[in-house]
Formats: sequence, structure tokens, C-alpha cells
Amino acid sequence: MVFAVVRAGGRQEKVEVGSVVTMNRVVADDNGKVTLPAVMLVDGDTVTTDAEKLAKVTVSAEVLEDLRGPKIRIQKYKNKTGYKKRIGHRQELTRVKITDIK
Repeated sequence: MVFAVVRAGGRQEKVEVGSVVTMNRVVADDNGKVTLPAVMLVDGDTVTTDAEKLAKVTVSAEVLEDLRGPKIRIQKYKNKTGYKKRIGHRQELTRVKITDIK
């Protein structure tokens, strides 16, 4: 069983071929492909964490869709001053499917 831990949009995700991952928005090339940098590679009993060997490892992914996350509401309030503030945020996300680990 081969899987890798990749750096995906500010976080690390454990992926294997065929898995679908939702990460922060990434820009794909013209064909809708993305290459993710590997942090760790597990190939059976062999675990690779050496930076020089991981530079040769490529994790390819195909962009399935761009979407937005759930709305997060932020509220600020200060007692006895009449200060109230409410803002919202929706994170830009990308859903990708891992196609190859070399």
C-alpha cells in the first residue's frame, strides 16, 4: 500500500491514489492538473522523509471543482458602549482527486 503525506493549502493531508481531498484554493494548469509537494512517503514497509529523496517524488491531482466552505459568522460586542459588529467569512476551497504518486 502506497500513500503520501502532502502539503495541501497550508495543511498536511494523507493521500493515496483515488482519494478525494478538499483543500484551500489552488490554481490548476490548463489541463486541470495540480502537483502537490510530498512531506512523507510510505511504500509498504519503507518510510521516506529525506528531503532529497522527496524532491524526486511527485503527487499528481486532478481538480474536480472549486467551491466555497460554510459561512462563519464573527461577532464582536462590548458591554455598555453600544459597540456591536458582525461580519462573515466563507473560505475558497478546491476539491481534488489524487491520480498518481511517483
